[in-house]
Amino acid sequence: MTEPSETQNLDRSGLAALPWSRARDLLATQTPHEDLTFFVGTVRPDGRPHAAGVGAIWVDDALYFVSGPGTRRARNLAANPACTVSVRLRGLDVTMEGEARRVTGAATLERVAAVYREGGWPATVEDGGFNAPFMADAASIPGATNSA
Repeated sequence: MTEPSETQNLDRSGLAALPWSRARDLLATQTPHEDLTFFVGTVRPDGRPHAAGVGAIWVDDALYFVSGPGTRRARNLAANPACTVSVRLRGLDVTMEGEARRVTGAATLERVAAVYREGGWPATVEDGGFNAPFMADAASIPGATNSA
């Protein structure tokens, strides 16, 4: 994603939407170097909402986050890829809406893993997904999820 299809300023003063470049530039400079928690909102099969905090990074104009195959988030996204991702950046709260998609391409996974490593998370690419020394086998991630 290079530009959102729509932007909206949720400020009650009625001001115009901020330029996407402001959020994009903050995402590019603050991930993965700052301690940020992103919140991914998904929909359960029965229609109830679900939200979970995740680590995410901005790489090559796209937001990436990881999810283990057994997590509620991953199961929800497999059934319905519609989601929201929210984060408080320096001076700006951002909520993105769209559809997540699983990323399995080796080149993209290697690029995203390299950026995760720059931020201190020793991610490696294995079997079409990420792994790290401190992850239990049951928590191995079968592929990063790209959400924009």
